[in-house]
Amino acid sequence: MKEINNFFRGITDGLPICVGYISVAFAFGIFATDSGLSVLETLLISMTNVTSAGQLAGVPIITGGGTLIELAVAQFVINLRYALMSVSLSQKIGKSVRMIDRFIIAFVNTDEVFAVASAKEGAVGRNYLYGLILTPFLGWSFGTLLGAAAGNVLPASVVSALGIAIYGMFVAIVIPEAKKDRPTLLCVIMAIALSCVFTYVPVLNSVPSGFAIIICAAAASAVFAFVSPVEVKEGE
Repeated sequence: MKEINNFFRGITDGLPICVGYISVAFAFGIFATDSGLSVLETLLISMTNVTSAGQLAGVPIITGGGTLIELAVAQFVINLRYALMSVSLSQKIGKSVRMIDRFIIAFVNTDEVFAVASAKEGAVGRNYLYGLILTPFLGWSFGTLLGAAAGNVLPASVVSALGIAIYGMFVAIVIPEAKKDRPTLLCVIMAIALSCVFTYVPVLNSVPSGFAIIICAAAASAVFAFVSPVEVKEGE
């Protein structure tokens, strides 16, 4: 199979991801600065993580005085899917990709980057993958900087309104899948119910929010992975 190895072709394929990331990262920037982080701290988080859900879960733990263990466990659970995607993508990369390249590419192997790279016919090479991850990384960092700066300039009422966008993003991700897949809907409901338990039940409401998020997500996922496992079709 011919190896896709064109840097500029990767940049072109990554541009739509870049544009989408700017809007989401903008909302994260506002959310982080509104939570008490500085513009520089917010930007550094995005430039060293590139994981929307992990960053959103990490900010309340950081600003709430959570422990490093709590932060590490939360990131491990939330971002575990990236390890699985990287293992899958490793089966498709070409011979030009060296060991050091694997680490760098895996750093920005987001859901969207993985989907684009996996959809390509044949093996994908080093130059193509570097081009593919470059524009999304820049878009995520630039969007975060814009949002963080806007959070310090815009009126509090506007910042508060824009901060809702980050929650709207997750609603937009979850609702369509929940509408067409009953187990997903029930899993979401179970996670919400567990979250309410940790919020309102005495003793349990003293559990740090970071650990509560981990427990709710892991418990709901484990239950439905057992009760309603995803069927793998022959040949997949």
